Amino acid sequence: MMGWQSAVRDGLVEVGVVPYNGFTYDHVNGTKIGGTTFDADGQRHTAADLLEYANPKGITLLLHATVHKILFKTKGVSRPLARGVIFRDALGKIHKAYLTRGEMNEVILTSGALGSPQMLMLSGVGPSKQLKAHNITVVLDQPNVGQRMMDNPMNAIFVPSPIPVEVSLIEVVGITSFGSYIEAASGENFAEHYALNDYGMFSPKIGQLSTVPPKHRTPEALEKAINAMSGLDDAVFRGGFLLEKIMGPLSTGHLELRTRNPNDNPSVTFNYFQQPEDLRRCVNGLKIIENIIESKSFSKFRYDSLSLPALLNLTASAPVNLLPKHDNVSVSLEQFCKDTVMTIWHYHGGCHVGDVVDQDYKVIGVDKLRVIDGSTFNYSPGTNPQATVMMLGRYMGVRIMNERLAKEKSQN
Repeated sequence: MMGWQSAVRDGLVEVGVVPYNGFTYDHVNGTKIGGTTFDADGQRHTAADLLEYANPKGITLLLHATVHKILFKTKGVSRPLARGVIFRDALGKIHKAYLTRGEMNEVILTSGALGSPQMLMLSGVGPSKQLKAHNITVVLDQPNVGQRMMDNPMNAIFVPSPIPVEVSLIEVVGITSFGSYIEAASGENFAEHYALNDYGMFSPKIGQLSTVPPKHRTPEALEKAINAMSGLDDAVFRGGFLLEKIMGPLSTGHLELRTRNPNDNPSVTFNYFQQPEDLRRCVNGLKIIENIIESKSFSKFRYDSLSLPALLNLTASAPVNLLPKHDNVSVSLEQFCKDTVMTIWHYHGGCHVGDVVDQDYKVIGVDKLRVIDGSTFNYSPGTNPQATVMMLGRYMGVRIMNERLAKEKSQN
């Protein structure tokens, strides 16, 4: 671990985010070094790597195939029964895939917090009023699909550095007692050689649109933000961000269809900071960050001439999102939270356990259909949920396999 991350670690401990827990995967209060999906060569790994260990005789993987609809049998059954899917290949040709005979066979939907509620709605499972508005035949009126959407809001303070800093992503994590995670990223351009004048994951170029009300998410607004970022002086890209993310969150929103095309993103409103407790956590997290910036451990990475109010106003003036800005937000951390909120893409909800799926992740009111992904979560800590999603998949995969083996054994 190099200079910037080490300074943040020592600063966290200095300002009281204790104990220091060293390297650990556990979410315990204090400061720690977390796990990473990057290997020693800088290569990032994903769940797709697990396919290397799959039995190729037991799985058929279709690349560039987009599911458009889940097919249901509704006649001659007591309730809708999933029986297959309609999908398009890379050339746009339509295909249908059906379940083979067998009472244990089923369709498993794993399209994520945005994709799974969208796919259920496109297939006729969702709020009937919304489905009818898009001329979708209602298979099951399920008003909870797409509801209670959540995203852990992220806010950051940019600190220009008088000395060079390494390119680093999240390594150090401070877990507070009040529900905020403190982390950091650094390095010129934050995207190495890929782009100039770019804040990397803090840039509107790569998806900070979720923080903006749907009617304001226009190509013109995005282009304006990109142009504003391109016009910034190179000096404002030398340094790094200290950021905080809140656990939960308590604030929730909803998802709606925009079109019947699965390739068109749905419209999602997360209602960041709708609940006062979420805003309080943000403010308290920013206070910790301010203390770190002023700590002895972090002193070599900040200009003495730049006060905390100046850093807050500098951060707020940067086009990190497309929200309207207020002048001199340094006088109100609450306003700073609202003006500079960003996503870190930890979306969850929309198919909650107990609302849309049962404890076995089976869609309530439908047979032979499960949803197993982050859309079923009703809470997420401030950390990356990738491992949690992967373990949910493994847990349910093993459980389903054992259920099938037990069924086969009982029939022999």
